[in-house]
Amino acid sequence: MRRLLALGALSLVLVTAAWAHAYHASIMEARVNAKTQQLEVALKIFTDDLEAALSAGQPRHLSLAETPAARLTPLLAGYLRRTVAIGTRPGEALPITYAGQQVEKDAHWLYFSVKLPAAARGLTLRHRLLMEQFPDQMNIVNLEAGGKKQSALFREGNEEQRLSW
Repeated sequence: MRRLLALGALSLVLVTAAWAHAYHASIMEARVNAKTQQLEVALKIFTDDLEAALSAGQPRHLSLAETPAARLTPLLAGYLRRTVAIGTRPGEALPITYAGQQVEKDAHWLYFSVKLPAAARGLTLRHRLLMEQFPDQMNIVNLEAGGKKQSALFREGNEEQRLSW
């Protein structure tokens, strides 16, 4: 009887683990720093999803934990520049300055900034992060600027939005 209970408990744990990451999402926390005229961004992504994106088209799977920083940094910065574009008007992509990463349990935080023009009162954000890998990908953005807080949801078919303050 104990073996049956133990087997049942193990099965439950395995099934729960399989469902633990049944959705694909990222969350971006962005803040306009009025003093420096920069958009400061922290972007949280599930580690396994980010590894899948960076491994696409590669001969072997890329592990974030095992890849040396000297090789990983340009891969992460390049991936951000290909999937996230920030400008003051549609189609514009201001330069992204990659600042680094931080591991948090089963996720990675990526940090970057974008210098904004002094007169900026809004931005156009194109956010296609992980959408090529996962059709159900949701990218949530929380923006704090000009004393306002606002949120936006980016999904397949709705990858570009205008945020104003």
